[in-house]
Amino acid sequence: MGGHSVEVQLSLDDLGTPLCDVTFVVVDLETTGGKPVDAGITEIGAVKVRGGEVIGEYQTFANPGVPIPPFIAALTGITDRMLAGAPSVTAAVAGFWEFARGAVLVAHNAPYDMSFLRGACDKADLPWPAPRVVDTARIARRALSRDDVRNCKLETLARYFRAATPPCHRALDDAQATVSVLHGLMERMGPLGVHCLEDLLAFGGRTTPQQRTKRHLAEALPEAPGVYIFRDAQGHALYVGTSRNIRTRVRSYFTASEQRKRMSEMVGLAARVDPIVCATDLEARVRELRLIAEHKPPYNRRSRHPERQVWLALTREPHPRLVTVSGVRESHLAAIGPFSGRGAATLAIEALQAALPLRTCTDRLPRNPSRDAGCVRGQLGQCAAPCARSGDPDAYAATGVQALRALSGDSREVVASITVRMAEQADAGRFEQARGWRDRLEAYLRASVRAQRLRSLTEAAEIVAAEAIDGAWHVHVIRHGRLAAAGVSPRGADPRPIVDALVMTAETVEPGSALTEETEVLSRWLAGARLVRASSTLSLPLHTGGAMAESLRQAREAAESLRYTDDRRGLRPSA
Repeated sequence: MGGHSVEVQLSLDDLGTPLCDVTFVVVDLETTGGKPVDAGITEIGAVKVRGGEVIGEYQTFANPGVPIPPFIAALTGITDRMLAGAPSVTAAVAGFWEFARGAVLVAHNAPYDMSFLRGACDKADLPWPAPRVVDTARIARRALSRDDVRNCKLETLARYFRAATPPCHRALDDAQATVSVLHGLMERMGPLGVHCLEDLLAFGGRTTPQQRTKRHLAEALPEAPGVYIFRDAQGHALYVGTSRNIRTRVRSYFTASEQRKRMSEMVGLAARVDPIVCATDLEARVRELRLIAEHKPPYNRRSRHPERQVWLALTREPHPRLVTVSGVRESHLAAIGPFSGRGAATLAIEALQAALPLRTCTDRLPRNPSRDAGCVRGQLGQCAAPCARSGDPDAYAATGVQALRALSGDSREVVASITVRMAEQADAGRFEQARGWRDRLEAYLRASVRAQRLRSLTEAAEIVAAEAIDGAWHVHVIRHGRLAAAGVSPRGADPRPIVDALVMTAETVEPGSALTEETEVLSRWLAGARLVRASSTLSLPLHTGGAMAESLRQAREAAESLRYTDDRRGLRPSA
């Protein structure tokens, strides 16, 4: 109880991944110079090391498809003739990623090499593997003083650490020199408390003192899938996250791999981390959404305010109109959404109002309009709705039926009308206007499909589905669009007892109680799962417009890609 401090000896596992157990791939590139987006790589050299021993090497030329500048050829000794039969940059980079799979990358002035590798991936549409990267130049600037070396160039460091292979602007030789530098730096950093990979990443990065001193918060966390909650000294939730390995993920907040300024600030306020172990990844994602909606943690940016979602609803009036609302009520005939924001909802409204004679005013109309009644707006030509021209009850009914169909899964009238408008604008050479109508139609269709998918799940009293992962069945019970139970049937076991037990113990769910975002997560998961049983048919109306929405999305992305390419090349579209 006095002022004595208690020192706790941590195990190697508590400290992180020991450096002797980490596989490093030290890489160096030779390039044509220029911009990384051009990916002018001419040679890749890499050395795989583990526990201080070399366990593999990778070296290949690469044909960048452009001539090598004379001064680059003089510097590296690599000529166009040497690259004539070399593999393409795409093939060379793909081979390197196969060699480096699962390893921590090391490079001297790593941002340069990583930028060219990233440029090659982008150019070839290869996925970026987002590797963990150690920069020996950055580490050297912190581990060595001016009394040790005059600068932190690779040549200087290689001489200082007596590298067996001196750097000579050839990829494999420079990579071998960097291996010696890495091992030399590790010896220098040992007395500075760097014993594990997490320490190494933090040493070479920009971790704050708060991040380094809060590492003990991850010590007792489980290595299991689930949710973690950072809390302040008063117990208030600061941030909610999810991971397949809670302990490993929380550790990363205290290393240089965490670069977000707001997360560094959050770690400085955190006093503890509460774990919630979940049976499956899906359960973890759902619990994360619920906790964020419940606690509204200040450092979570998404999902904090589900009540702010925007829907597009049709009012229950003598002559209906469209309104944007935060939730669907009984006073609405039908609704689509939710939308990503009011901007998308506005685009959908414009599409519907252009295709259907819907009322655009907010005036109160009589419940029993006469056939001769008309509003001032209609007389002024400001509104095309039937109620603006006359009080014909048949016109009221027809318009209401059209709008109800459009918001209940039948998009044919809207698609036909807007398609004609797009064609007219394109034929007249007004491509920007045509693109505007394309965006309006896409916004409407996306919301229509989204609403019908949500309705299909929320109306189902019970759905049981399973997904096979590593030979085990991940089983989930969904009721009225809400996850009611989750469990795992081990590899080789009969899953039926698990299914029956989960159904028996599943949460009782009242219709309308599920979070919209949770239902969407479940809907996406069901698309790749195996259906075990369902209380009702899971289907969408025939003419919801899903295929058309996907076609419009692809057209929009293709146009945006072309426009981006033209902008980068300095081209401008013709009139």
